[in-house]
Amino acid sequence: MVGHPLQPLVVSAQVPEQQPGQPATANPASEPSPAPTIDPALYLQDAYILGPGDRVQLTVLDPGAKDLNGTFDILNDGSASFALLGSVVLSGLTLNQAQLWLQSLYASHLLRPALNITVLNPRPLQVSVVGEVVAPGLYTLTSGEGSQVEGAAVSLSGLPTLVTAIQKAGGLTLNANLADVRLQRRIPGDASQVRETQLNLISLLRSGDKAQNPFLFDGDTIMIGTAPTPDREAIELAAANLSPQQITVTVVGEVVTPGRLSLAANTPVVQAVLAAGGPRNWRGKRSDVELVRINRNGTATRQLITIDYSQGVSSLRNPPLRDGDTVVVNRSAFAVATDALGAVTAPVSGLVSVWGLVRLIQDN
Repeated sequence: MVGHPLQPLVVSAQVPEQQPGQPATANPASEPSPAPTIDPALYLQDAYILGPGDRVQLTVLDPGAKDLNGTFDILNDGSASFALLGSVVLSGLTLNQAQLWLQSLYASHLLRPALNITVLNPRPLQVSVVGEVVAPGLYTLTSGEGSQVEGAAVSLSGLPTLVTAIQKAGGLTLNANLADVRLQRRIPGDASQVRETQLNLISLLRSGDKAQNPFLFDGDTIMIGTAPTPDREAIELAAANLSPQQITVTVVGEVVTPGRLSLAANTPVVQAVLAAGGPRNWRGKRSDVELVRINRNGTATRQLITIDYSQGVSSLRNPPLRDGDTVVVNRSAFAVATDALGAVTAPVSGLVSVWGLVRLIQDN
């Protein structure tokens, strides 16, 4: 998809018939000229599709018609106003199609209607990013901006690509399947028809295959699949620039220094417990901890994890953490017993102390 040259596309354009007694105008100003009839089978390559917000430059090659030259904005209804033609619908057409379409319309007015049309200021791209990203939704991408989602500060520059959109959406989640990325793109001339391309981000991150990171077009939809189980290698690859760089988690309970911690993205539970000083001697339970996670829909899940300090990232024994997670280190059996004993003996010891004070007053 990236780096392919654009091929000229054929447009089947019907020039409006001129009725007897009518002026030789291709389009009344009150009724925009419709887009030409297009065969979807002709589109073999990706091409820029004109749409509302684009500013185009029209250059008529005939020196005698240079007054027709100028810049024109495509309005919200997809049309632009041209001299002699009035409003002409250009939205949904590629540059080649728009050039041939205008040339066919100007053929009713000019002996040499050859012309060129170029894009001066392209509109911002609106793309949808769904699936296993931190903040799925609709995003507007420009050639230079910054993004900070879920603690990830990312500088975006250059023409927007697939990776740009993922970074804008806050990066990949821990359940993302890097080998299952689908890009849907609409076919020029028909907004209801799309085609889908399968991409593999592992090839991009491992071998630098830039064909897996295509430039985006307005209206693209990126879908990130879900992996059956977290892939440690994929997580490490994505941590470079496709995931948030920092997350904030809270470790509470029987640890040396409980509280909020700022950790690297994809930090496993074991590392978070150790970053909080580890379980307290005799009081902290070293085997079982609880992971409390707030879901996107506002609900909370509580998972009991039997951690293994000698094991790497694992979905069961040592799962990677997400931003906002809370890890609870419970009391050991010894701590439970001593706390219970203290609760029982505390009132008795208090009475003994009071009785001793009374005896001391009486003796004096």
